[in-house]
Formats: sequence, structure tokens, C-alpha cells
Amino acid sequence: MANVISDETIEYVGVLAKLELSDEEKEAAKKDMASMLNYIDKLNELDTTGVEPMSHVFPVQNVFREDVVTNGDDRTNILQNAPGEKDGMFIVPKTVE
Repeated sequence: MANVISDETIEYVGVLAKLELSDEEKEAAKKDMASMLNYIDKLNELDTTGVEPMSHVFPVQNVFREDVVTNGDDRTNILQNAPGEKDGMFIVPKTVE
């Protein structure tokens, strides 16, 4: 099946992609898009009955773990590195007027 890409389609894709294409680039893009669609058409000819859909080639499993605090509240040691400290908070020089 021949996929013919119109000039309007190329213009629309260019607007979506925020691209300004020259006439030569538009022609090349039309050929490339037609080639991609032809390849997809060729893939659609394959008999995939009995083939389970998948999202990855390899099996994917969630690797979530329990969120456990391991370092605890070490505020006093952390504040020792601060340039200044007041009421358990950092005091730093003002950066915005």
C-alpha cells in the first residue's frame, strides 16, 4: 500500500515540532514518513494470532521496597556544618533583596 503524505501534513507536523523546513527538507520528510508508514503496513501483514501482547522484551517486575528511615533524626550533627543555626534551622546569608 502506497502511503502518500500531503504537503498539509508536513506543514502541520512542522508546526507541531516548531520546525521551519525548506522545500527540500519537506520533500525529504515526506519520503521518510511514507517509508515509515510503508514499513508499519508491512508489519501489519504479519500473522500475530496466538502472540501475547507485551510492553517489554524482558519480564519487568516492580522493584519497590518498603520505605524505611535508616539514618534517623541527626539534626545536631547536620547543623554543625551550617554557617549559622537558630532554633534548629540553618541561618544563611540573604541572597535576594
